[in-house]
Amino acid sequence: MEKSTIEEIRERFDNDVERFSNLETGQATIIDAALSLELITEATKRLVPDAENLLDVGCGAGNFTLKMLSKKGDLNCTLVDLSGRMLDKAYERVSKITDKVQTIQGDIRTVGIKENHFDIILAGAVLHHLRDDNDWETTFGKLYRLLKPGGCLMISDTVVQDNNIITAYLWERYEDYLKGFYGEEKLQNLRDYIEKEDSPRTLTYQLELMKKVGFRSVEVLHKNLCIATFGGIK
Repeated sequence: MEKSTIEEIRERFDNDVERFSNLETGQATIIDAALSLELITEATKRLVPDAENLLDVGCGAGNFTLKMLSKKGDLNCTLVDLSGRMLDKAYERVSKITDKVQTIQGDIRTVGIKENHFDIILAGAVLHHLRDDNDWETTFGKLYRLLKPGGCLMISDTVVQDNNIITAYLWERYEDYLKGFYGEEKLQNLRDYIEKEDSPRTLTYQLELMKKVGFRSVEVLHKNLCIATFGGIK
């Protein structure tokens, strides 16, 4: 199947702003969403206690940045997203907490951002939109270069398994979880857009790739079925 274009992805998120503005609805499809947010932000606070600059990649409506600010409220926040409407909502929400926030509309792979500048990069449910090996490696390499030495990249996203049989089984279990939120018709719609829009990789692949592009250490904070929370330290 031909995968969604960047414009199609942008349009879908433009039309779903309100749902993503609420943790209970915007991340309902993410198992242990609240726990993942807590683990990412608390671990980050401890890893980079003197952090000044935060980059939220694919920020959506700002949930990850808001949670990080609840742990450390004096951060300079840079929010990046394809969707202008998502960015407007994220800015509206985050600017109630801090006036140190700027937004950049665009694709993280191509937007110009200062390198060796950020102490923290957060990437929540966004990197599964990457496509081939080159796309994954160049993007991870860029995120690495944007970080200061000692900074951390924290990711929460869907993953597949190294074994296709186990992947199929875990996705069956994942769909059992989703049935608590969707009827069969909506669940089928979700299956269809995941098939067209997403191209996740294994957790092993991403951890090894992080080491390849230069991260000195990687950590897995949590995994439940096909959702993983992990990161790397520069």
